[in-house]
Amino acid sequence: MLVSNNSYEAPQSFILNGIPGLEAVHIWISLPLCTMYIISLVGNLGLVYLIYYEESLHRPMYFFLAMLSLIDLFTCTTTLPNALFIFWFKLKEINFTACLVQMFFVHGFTGVESGVLMLMALDRYVAICYPLRYATILTNPVIAKAGLATFLRGVLLMIPFPFLVKRLPFCKSNVISHTYCDHMSVVKLSCASIKINVIYGLMVALLIGVFDICCISVSYTMILRAVVSLSSADARQKAFSTCTAHISAIIITYVPAFFTFFTHRFGGHTIPPSLHIIVANLYLLLPPTLNPIVYGMKTKQIRDSIIKFFHDEKVQGNPRKFS
Repeated sequence: MLVSNNSYEAPQSFILNGIPGLEAVHIWISLPLCTMYIISLVGNLGLVYLIYYEESLHRPMYFFLAMLSLIDLFTCTTTLPNALFIFWFKLKEINFTACLVQMFFVHGFTGVESGVLMLMALDRYVAICYPLRYATILTNPVIAKAGLATFLRGVLLMIPFPFLVKRLPFCKSNVISHTYCDHMSVVKLSCASIKINVIYGLMVALLIGVFDICCISVSYTMILRAVVSLSSADARQKAFSTCTAHISAIIITYVPAFFTFFTHRFGGHTIPPSLHIIVANLYLLLPPTLNPIVYGMKTKQIRDSIIKFFHDEKVQGNPRKFS
């Protein structure tokens, strides 16, 4: 919005345009997204409650899993309801301040999720490489401090994003070709240089994404060395099986994340915008949907706890009859 020859004020609102080029099938796209969102809500809430309810799951590995489930819930809830309103009711307008708040939470929660995945890799490293010292190394205070540090890192590094966007002049269109307020999608509407935003975004990606992946890679390199050195084939298989669910979670999270990150910066003219936006939504929705399923299928303790939970509920619901 023009104010004078050399100054502009921020727009009062943006228009989230959904998935450009696929407006005719928005309703059909919304159905699988809505289904995945419901599965993620039920799966993650159920997993958190199960870990709270079952004392046998009161261990570091499952405390970290509960953290991951909570972050997944917050992440998808930050964006998916808004996307469904766009697809179903054509409610595309979002206040400028609300857009900045959504941007902060989206990037903040994804940054915290990356940190939790790193903590889970370190947990597996300690469990396999130092099994006798596992309980003394990963105590409840250590877990709480690690979780708090991961949360603060994600939040503090994301705080500058809204302020960096707010300082920009917006004299172009206020239409965002996306279903939510992503940092790069918003700043591309500015008529000023976004070099500082791009540099800071890359710096945050290095401090969070690259750092976490390096820690995860080092942890699994050490785990692989320790497992290969085991003499028993059964012991090797058991050690590997404890890591499969976490490795699946890493793949589910980081593959679409890197696709979104690199296409925003380097593939803008070669990747169709519709594909980019669909993957960006899946990046926020796939981990919350699949992580509870993967951990439920791959982790014996969780499977046993689910069976025990429903058995206890059945027993309580059908008290013994006395003649």
